[in-house]
Amino acid sequence: MTFEIAFVLIVLLLMMVGLIFEIARPDFILFLTLTVFLLSGIITTEEALRGFSNEGMITIALLFIIAGAIQKSGIADRIVTKLLGNGKSDRLTLLKVLFPIAGFSGFLNNTPIVVTLTPIFKKWCTDHGISPSKFLIPLSYATVLGGTMTLIGTSTNLVVHGMLLESGQEGFSFFQLGVVGVPATIIGILYIVTIGYRILPNHKVMTETVKEHSREYLAELIVEPNFSHIGNTIKEAGLRSLKGLFLIEIIRDNDRIYPVKSTTKLKSGDRLVFTGLISTIAELQHKKGLRLETGSEMTLDTLKNGAAQLVEAVVSNNSTLINKKIKHTNFRSKFDSGVIAVHRNSERVKSKIGDITLKAGDTLLLLCGADFPKKIESTSDFYVTTQLDTPPILENQKKGWLSLFSLLFMVLLVTLNIISMLKAMALVVVFLIIAKVITAEEIKRSIQFNVLLLVASAFGVGIAMLESGTATWIAKGLVNIGEPLGVIAVLTSIYLVTNLFTEIITNSAAAVIMFPIGMEVANQMSVDPISFVVAITIAASAGFSTPIGYQTNLIVYGPGGYKFSDYLKVGIPLNILIMIVTIIIVNLVWIN
Repeated sequence: MTFEIAFVLIVLLLMMVGLIFEIARPDFILFLTLTVFLLSGIITTEEALRGFSNEGMITIALLFIIAGAIQKSGIADRIVTKLLGNGKSDRLTLLKVLFPIAGFSGFLNNTPIVVTLTPIFKKWCTDHGISPSKFLIPLSYATVLGGTMTLIGTSTNLVVHGMLLESGQEGFSFFQLGVVGVPATIIGILYIVTIGYRILPNHKVMTETVKEHSREYLAELIVEPNFSHIGNTIKEAGLRSLKGLFLIEIIRDNDRIYPVKSTTKLKSGDRLVFTGLISTIAELQHKKGLRLETGSEMTLDTLKNGAAQLVEAVVSNNSTLINKKIKHTNFRSKFDSGVIAVHRNSERVKSKIGDITLKAGDTLLLLCGADFPKKIESTSDFYVTTQLDTPPILENQKKGWLSLFSLLFMVLLVTLNIISMLKAMALVVVFLIIAKVITAEEIKRSIQFNVLLLVASAFGVGIAMLESGTATWIAKGLVNIGEPLGVIAVLTSIYLVTNLFTEIITNSAAAVIMFPIGMEVANQMSVDPISFVVAITIAASAGFSTPIGYQTNLIVYGPGGYKFSDYLKVGIPLNILIMIVTIIIVNLVWIN
């Protein structure tokens, strides 16, 4: 092991630690890693910038635009809503919708699909007396599986495609990954609606939990000077034996009083932190001198006249709110809303509302004004998961179909090898702009710049592994250990390591780290490199066992009321199943 290899391994280890413990956003961590390699001389400036002009990265940017144009039309939403039907059989309904959803995910970005369909699924489940936790993880998993069927199914596929081109290989054809992806998707969905459905929890959704068990949520009332019970005890004020409500603590100046005793006397300015029913809190604020703290002038009374509405929103993993206290986020001015309650992984957040430091996946119950939908349009702070009282206005349906047919035309051009993927996508984007299907503002909103930074930086990190000899060194170690057991054993170990990485960091980062290793292993074993690359690409997308393994898993985490262990129970068997399918097909098609 040379000094350069040791240095690269240490930096990669620190990068992994940063990604696992979410010290900062993944794109920033990878960009920082790239900068370290550049400043240390491991890679040149040209090599560091290569990812920013890579065909795969630019293709991803164009795909975001096309997917955004189709997504806003609501075509997919209407099709899925129609397929849900009357729900005579839970599993049959699930089977009917998961295959089309997986099909959509093969051609569209799966994140907006899950964001859009989560409220539709949730409302349908509520209307039919079914727990959304039985449907939302399957929704996420179906989009993940569907993304393995085509070249444009996920950004990870395009990242690996770009790296293949960078290394002098041909790259994937449009449906090449489908050789593994289609059988894996069919088998995966059949598992989800049979064995998986039994394992899935029967959690109640946030609104039901607020109504029935709401010890997991927080609300805050302020004692104003005109409260008639100032100087009286909690018991005398009638705040001890409230139906469906529990007083956790009192914040008095800089002191915190907990547990709260019945004999504790109230003072003006006390902040009473309750957990309990929203309805009871609404009744409680009718007591003169008690004011609900929402971070704005809105109160629950505004719900009655339609001036405000309750919205459930999940903090995204790209949110600017992460690691900030609610009181420091300017919620009122920024989003025209106030935070009423916070839910985090089925645990009670022991802090007053303003002092809660937000994390990705937190579910917020918001009291929102009329401008809330407009204010969140240009941000990626939330995955909004509860439908507004008034349905969104659908875009022109003709434009929606035009976008969809443009995508299909692009697929046809690429499949017939008439033009390259990049040229086909560029052509479609130009056409959509000329036809006024999308505007410049919509293009800006569609492109996820943080993903592009992550992908571009990841290319540079991969180059550093190759140029320093780190990939070769790791590959030799894997070959020496696995070669006596055969190619299948080495392929399985590569798949498992990639899959482990994608569960604890990001899928694109996992693919980038393992790509150069897989290429080196294949060369040393005189095997077609595409066999290992396909296995790595599928493994990098098959993130089922943790909510952080794939972005869509995080989106449904709060709305489904899931626990971390729920993903382990239903996801690990699916991970193993997809691995077996992948190894068998890769062996039959590319190795034997």
